[in-house]
Amino acid sequence: MTTTLIPATELAARNHASFPNESDDYRQARNALLAEEIELRRHIERVAELRRQLPPGGEVTKDYRFEGENGPVTLADLFGGKDTLIIYSYMFGPKREKPCPMCTSLMGAWERKVPDIEQRVALALVARSPIERLVAAKKDRGWTQLKVYSDGDGAFTRDYVSAEDADVPGYTVFTRRDGTIRHFWSGEMNGQVADPGQDPRGAPDLDPLWTLLDTTPEGRGKDWYPKLEYPNGG
Repeated sequence: MTTTLIPATELAARNHASFPNESDDYRQARNALLAEEIELRRHIERVAELRRQLPPGGEVTKDYRFEGENGPVTLADLFGGKDTLIIYSYMFGPKREKPCPMCTSLMGAWERKVPDIEQRVALALVARSPIERLVAAKKDRGWTQLKVYSDGDGAFTRDYVSAEDADVPGYTVFTRRDGTIRHFWSGEMNGQVADPGQDPRGAPDLDPLWTLLDTTPEGRGKDWYPKLEYPNGG
């Protein structure tokens, strides 16, 4: 059944919001922007629906193994009792002194959402450093809910993140249906598909930091990135 949507401009015209001392020019421009925001919302939903309709991905036939905080685990173990597994591969390889600030920002935003996420799917954070380093870094951030795992031999990383075993991030979703594990979707928006003047980014951004900054006049900027620490905590 196809739903006929009301034109975004017509919906925006129904908006009765106004704020103290705003000009007519501001309200006209704001309602025009609102129409675009409605279209963006619809586009996001169309993309999500197309993602859900993907044909079955490749079957996982290798026995990938990781080292967790409580010992060795397999890819199948990471599902727990769920049918879907999200793995975020973060940049903290053995040659990196500290974890990537950008990855850390993203993971920090997820820390408090783990109980909500795990109502529907399983979530695992994977990096190439030994598990001891991953646990120490996790404790240093005060994280207690994110589950970290070491891809010690790099087999998973080379197959699903970087064939060259580069220290780069990756976001991968797997499904388990009738005992068969398949690759469902991975983020593929990298530097090769970036628009001019932009850092590589997915759509929508997985880190709410950027979504929040995009609502401000300063925006996300072109040369600002989150850090692991700030002077005086500010």
